[in-house]
Amino acid sequence: MRLIDDKIIYMLNTTIPTESFKGQVDPTTQCKDLFQQIESEHTQREQAITNCLNITKEKVMHMKKLKDHGDESPTLIKNLRKEQNTLRLLQAELNIEEVIRQRTIQVYYEKCRGFYKPSHMKT
Repeated sequence: MRLIDDKIIYMLNTTIPTESFKGQVDPTTQCKDLFQQIESEHTQREQAITNCLNITKEKVMHMKKLKDHGDESPTLIKNLRKEQNTLRLLQAELNIEEVIRQRTIQVYYEKCRGFYKPSHMKT
């Protein structure tokens, strides 16, 4: 799901025309379309991670309730630890997403600032 972030430099280089092709391509439209695509991808990934995070939180809460009510089975404890580890990994993944988002937006801004600047974008 991070393909657009991995290839942002390539995409920007193909989006913004060189001096010889400026008359054939509208860089404002190209930059706007690319930004919308970037935002869409980021939103989808964040929603997917958040959904997984919420499901895992519910599982952990349920297992903790079972444990608090006297179920001390080794299987429950093992599964609880596994889900807690998954929860920590998902929370870390949200932080990683923020770093990736900032990097992508910074690269985008450096290349497209002269053609298109979204109203909510920080300078």
